[in-house]
Amino acid sequence: MAMANCDGSSSFTIIPEDEVAEEELLSEYYGSGSGWVEALTSCDHLNSLSSQLSQIPTPDTPCNKCHNLVENWLCLCCKEVLCSRFVNKHMLEHYQEQNHCLALSFSDLSVWCFSCNAYLDAQVIVELRPVYETAYRMKFGEMPPVRSSSGSGNDVEGSSAS
Repeated sequence: MAMANCDGSSSFTIIPEDEVAEEELLSEYYGSGSGWVEALTSCDHLNSLSSQLSQIPTPDTPCNKCHNLVENWLCLCCKEVLCSRFVNKHMLEHYQEQNHCLALSFSDLSVWCFSCNAYLDAQVIVELRPVYETAYRMKFGEMPPVRSSSGSGNDVEGSSAS
């Protein structure tokens, strides 16, 4: 059981442990502990995108520095492939040294802006769509599903339950 004293008095209210556990669970599910990230739908750094993103290295390209094969990112400014901050931090170092702030993860095809410190919605931001679609096609052998215009981000146009 937990005790709460919110009014500043010396009396306490006893809250059953199952209610405390439920509240903590809901907080984890809906709060910052849930891992849910809302990607930005705009970014002031898109002018640094390479003009040659129609041809990119394949998603299985190793890190240019340590030759690691997993958790690699594509720099969207110069097209260099470097490993994530969870491997040897070569993409992070590249950003710090070159100020190339936009990168696409070959693991999950997310786009990160180091300057904004945020994920970018590559399906909504027009300038990112071509490189996202190219990477998706290279990784999965087909075009990505197209989001419906409902705005939820979870619906897919043309999908049907069979």
